Amino acid sequence: MITCATLSPADHVALTQLYAQAAHLADAGRWVQWAELFTEDCLYLLQPRENFDRGFPLATMRFESRGMLLDRAYAVTQTIFHDPYYQRHVVGAPCVSAFEEGRIHCEANYAVFRTKLNQETTVFNTGRYLDEVVQTPQGWKFAVRKAVYDSEMIPNSIIYPI
Repeated sequence: MITCATLSPADHVALTQLYAQAAHLADAGRWVQWAELFTEDCLYLLQPRENFDRGFPLATMRFESRGMLLDRAYAVTQTIFHDPYYQRHVVGAPCVSAFEEGRIHCEANYAVFRTKLNQETTVFNTGRYLDEVVQTPQGWKFAVRKAVYDSEMIPNSIIYPI
């Protein structure tokens, strides 16, 4: 059974706040601040469940440092042309699977809704986050974030990290 019992109440609140802040910043399109929630040498993957379950490394998005996340932030705000849309994340409470000194292994389910101008809101992407969160002098940050999405069918382009 996955439990949060191994975390102190303060660490549990901090972890929950990290998840909430990540969703809030992504929904607000504040990608530079979102990237600051990651360590310098982080790994961010957006990967289909089929590849994850089979141990295949192929991912729809793969960023191997905060610098790469910042490059994406620049791209989505300055260079990529696309139909504008809004995202809204609904993220479940993180469940802790392991806690080592200064490192939390956890996961949470997510659903992302997308609203394009003058269109109905649709379910855009669902899945789970598989995370490693580490203690830094600035607080808890994502060292690894794997967004493993459930459907093999995705829109023809995913502009923003999930």
